Amino acid sequence: MDRDYPYICTKMPLQLTIYQAGSCLPALPGNDTFHSAELFHIYEATPGYSPILVTMTDDHGALVAKLLGVVRRSVRLFPPAFIRRCEVYGTGEYFVPPHQREELFGRMLQALTSEARRRSFLIEFRNLEDARFGYRIFRQNNYFPISWMRVRNSLHDDLSVEERLSASRLRQVRKGLQNGAEVRVARTPEEIQSFARMLHKYYSSKVRRHFPSLRFFRELEQKLVEGQQSRIFIVTYKGRIIGGSACVYSGDTAYLWFSGGMRKTYALQYPGILAVWGALTDAKQRGYRHMEFMDVGLPFRRHGYREFVLRFGGRQLSTLRWFRFRWQWLNRLLGYLYS
Repeated sequence: MDRDYPYICTKMPLQLTIYQAGSCLPALPGNDTFHSAELFHIYEATPGYSPILVTMTDDHGALVAKLLGVVRRSVRLFPPAFIRRCEVYGTGEYFVPPHQREELFGRMLQALTSEARRRSFLIEFRNLEDARFGYRIFRQNNYFPISWMRVRNSLHDDLSVEERLSASRLRQVRKGLQNGAEVRVARTPEEIQSFARMLHKYYSSKVRRHFPSLRFFRELEQKLVEGQQSRIFIVTYKGRIIGGSACVYSGDTAYLWFSGGMRKTYALQYPGILAVWGALTDAKQRGYRHMEFMDVGLPFRRHGYREFVLRFGGRQLSTLRWFRFRWQWLNRLLGYLYS
């Protein structure tokens, strides 16, 4: 595997750069959408979002690693709270052999933490592909881990999407289609905005779930859809958008980022179920190996969304999320409790 990457002597000086303005970004190679220039620009254009990109280059100016995070406003209705938090999906993208990556991650983590803690109260690393990666480095930088859950559907075998569904879920999909609902990819900016407004109403009733501004989805369509890094699916009934989902594609995995539907008004059409089914079917047809559902909750408490998506045939996997607060005493206390 190491032959696929240039050997970098990490003892030699490497240039670390922090970018916070898209106008300054150089060309960034790579396949990880969550650490891409495109997602940086989406964050930058979304009200309330401020991206932070850390890069490392060798003495020839070649990129060897990058790490993208975003500082956003977080508002909770109960209990009332308003804070700024920095979120990072994964632990970066690397262009060096695997055994060199943790050292580079350590340098980038220090830089991102120093910048983010000035502008946010909480830093969170989520959706880790390997929960063991960087464990010691996170601890050294005063992060503490909390066990979390992932739900992932396998799409690379011979089974169809329908064969993996539970009997009740398959029956609901068929009834929704028989009752006049249709699922397809959104075709126009107007459809995407209608989808976003509908989904915003769905999320506004769920106090603990964050939903970005409508501008986020417009930028998602402009920056990622053309490059096949994202797709937005809509569920329609008699010409009206009643459900939908937004997927991001990175490597061989499709990530379901947002989904929902008007399940009370259009109960017989099962819009929320068809929104997920449509995204799964499309990912299978396009050759992705997995579909991962974002934000399915803590393992030690019941989570409605996790129970919902598991009936599409996915598996629960244990992982970690890493957190760091601005207050050092709080990090030490929580680090002790979760050690």
